[in-house]
Amino acid sequence: MALLALRPVIAAEITDADGTVGAFLHTTLRPVLKLQNDLLLAVVADFVRDHHITLRPTDQHHQLTELLGRNTKLRYTVVGLITGVFTANEYAFYRQQRAELNRRLLEMALRRVLDQAGAVVALVA
Repeated sequence: MALLALRPVIAAEITDADGTVGAFLHTTLRPVLKLQNDLLLAVVADFVRDHHITLRPTDQHHQLTELLGRNTKLRYTVVGLITGVFTANEYAFYRQQRAELNRRLLEMALRRVLDQAGAVVALVA
């Protein structure tokens, strides 16, 4: 499938059996997050800019954590950004495990944003 061909290969030892949330995390979520990384950062930066949020150097991590943790609109945008490139089978599995996968997806997205907070700030400027 063309969507799968776009995804970067991530070297990871998968210990979970196929069909588990852990396996889905490694075979689908991580590669999709890596593929969508630049867009994820741009979406967060646009949100910060559009809502006139000043990311202060002293508490950027706290501000970004609060933003991604509490703002429902941004959270749903991030979820849509990632699930939008799932295959039909991946989306069917996602629907069955939606609550757990959304939690993990948002945790992983937050980690990516925090690790690249400087890039977000540069995009806002």
